[in-house]
Amino acid sequence: MPVVKFTITADGAMTVTVDGRPYLPEPFAPGWRREAFPTILDALTARYRAPLRVHEADGSTFTDIITPPRERPTPKPWEARTPAAAVSPPVRAAQPVLHQVEGVGFVPGEDVAVAVIHAHTDASSDGTARALLTTEQAALAVTGEVVLLGRISGTLSIGRIQ
Repeated sequence: MPVVKFTITADGAMTVTVDGRPYLPEPFAPGWRREAFPTILDALTARYRAPLRVHEADGSTFTDIITPPRERPTPKPWEARTPAAAVSPPVRAAQPVLHQVEGVGFVPGEDVAVAVIHAHTDASSDGTARALLTTEQAALAVTGEVVLLGRISGTLSIGRIQ
């Protein structure tokens, strides 16, 4: 299991190592900052496709195991599912209608749970979290309320679907 260590200074600058080796930003990009924490985790879970052991050292120590999202198999374009699918014209999928739920008081960049938990979102740099739900997902929240839960701060926000 790869070990990812984030070391954060008082001014928000951050260094990242994976199994003791430096993980650096792209050439000519600015150095890592605390706000890049979720982006870096997303990139590393996609790269390794395995759980990561994460250590954060910023005066306190936080340790967690981050698992990558499950891959959904997608058919290859050259693999026709049925002969009928090969001859019928493609049908454009309808764009989903999204509903927004918003809460405040979260730690910038923290993972925020959305309940009925369909997904996770990240808090913005000002501590605001926003979740977008499809009409089908919103219909499952029969009261019209959705819970946003900050995984680090413990902030709990109950909002109505807009």
